[in-house]
Amino acid sequence: MARETTPTSSTTSEQQLPHELRRDITVWGSYMWGYADVGADIYAALGLVIAAAQGAASLAFAVAGIVYIMIGFAYTELAATYPVAGGGHYFALRGLGDFWGFVAGIALLLDYTIDIALFAVASAGYINFFLPYFGIQPEHYVWIVGPLSIHYLWLVESLLLILFLIWLNIIGIKESSMFNELIGAFDITIESSVIVLGFLFAWKPDLLIHQWQMSFPTLHQFMYGSSLGIISFVGLESISQAAQETKRPATIIPRTSVTLIFTVFIFATAFSSLSLGVLPWQTFAQHVGDPIATLAHAIPYVGLIAGPITALLGATILLISANSGVMSASRLTYSMSEFKLLSKWFDKLSAKYRTPVRTIVVFSGIGILEMLLSFLTPQAMDTLGNMYAFGATLGYLIVFIALIRLRFSDPYTPRPYKMPLNVKIRYKDRLVDFPVLGILGFLGVGMVLFEVILTHKIGRIAGPAWVLLGIGYYIYFRKTNGMQVTKSIERNWEEHQMDVLVSAEEFDLAEEYRIALKERDEKLKKK
Repeated sequence: MARETTPTSSTTSEQQLPHELRRDITVWGSYMWGYADVGADIYAALGLVIAAAQGAASLAFAVAGIVYIMIGFAYTELAATYPVAGGGHYFALRGLGDFWGFVAGIALLLDYTIDIALFAVASAGYINFFLPYFGIQPEHYVWIVGPLSIHYLWLVESLLLILFLIWLNIIGIKESSMFNELIGAFDITIESSVIVLGFLFAWKPDLLIHQWQMSFPTLHQFMYGSSLGIISFVGLESISQAAQETKRPATIIPRTSVTLIFTVFIFATAFSSLSLGVLPWQTFAQHVGDPIATLAHAIPYVGLIAGPITALLGATILLISANSGVMSASRLTYSMSEFKLLSKWFDKLSAKYRTPVRTIVVFSGIGILEMLLSFLTPQAMDTLGNMYAFGATLGYLIVFIALIRLRFSDPYTPRPYKMPLNVKIRYKDRLVDFPVLGILGFLGVGMVLFEVILTHKIGRIAGPAWVLLGIGYYIYFRKTNGMQVTKSIERNWEEHQMDVLVSAEEFDLAEEYRIALKERDEKLKKK
């Protein structure tokens, strides 16, 4: 009977992953890395989804949210089981091999670079809420170049924000995480206040019902809106990207991830239901850049101060979401380089800060390029949102396949957390917990990806083009370095996993894993 692990590599460097990133992220820091990315999404997505789904925007958010919950469960299990940098790319690499590990990585890398661009632009949009108080009308700062209208003030603001985040992430993960924690705590407080005060003083259920009845979208509009709704929930992977820098990740990640899943779901559905019960959907369609500030400003008694406070909140929380994009893109490419899916040039760390400076600069630079190109289209945020949804859904689809495969191919690794709803089936003389929610999640993400391809004109062209360009690089890189394109490099995953658990100081899990492998080996000897 053959072992269920990949054969040992011929070189030590291929067997082990150097654990050079500092474990500086605490429980609150881990939660805030996720919240900084996911929690901010509603600030960018609310106006886009309401403009598309109109009176059924709440339903669009709910549909996307249900899919997101299943995605969240999958990432919680995988990140707690394999607490290393790389997230979805690493899970696909372990479960499906090098090629699919690369495809998942390149899809999620599109997501992260767009994250940097989209949320920097959205943050600058909320900053523009204050400019009229200083006699500056942002809409007047426009270059007309033929058929193009380039909002150059908005563009410059976004560029400066990204440059600031590049500097912050080069300094170190601890400083970057502290930035997230402080602003995130302020955000949760204000978001909760807006929801409570909105429902108490401004919400009109009859207006919500009226818009549901009179402004229900067509099927195409609803599909477009619900596919954009996934933007509100993208970013949970930030926790897994920071897993290699998280203290006691097998204990911390399940707590933070599950809490985050339901926090964000409640916020997203509450904001969409509140919005349609306070103002007509057309108002939000006209304020795509600052929808939450528009909502807060309409609340009686507190609207005069709630609007500016919420705009400040939106600007800051979106900035830390862009910050999560910088961190995730750099850690993802660092991991891909370590596993020979990208050039080794990308895995070099700064001698002073011990951060992957090269990946931070290069892929944040790609985010800047994507931002510049988006300003050449009629609606920069909608263009970036199209691309964002494609990268996320493709990556998540591969991750669900990897999760199911790993339940069978790697049954000995301890799983501190498992997705709910499992059915035991027998596989190779073992009982394996088959993840029913994994299948449902795969189908749900597949539905959203179908909606993206069907309804997003830019996403269905630029997204696949990005992936194909990445695959072209992968083929070139592997061939020029004497590696096979269609086959995976041989690695000793068992030794690697033990190294990961020890590095994470998860000594109980390491011992449990050692015992499981020993029992397996004894059974094999008897046969």
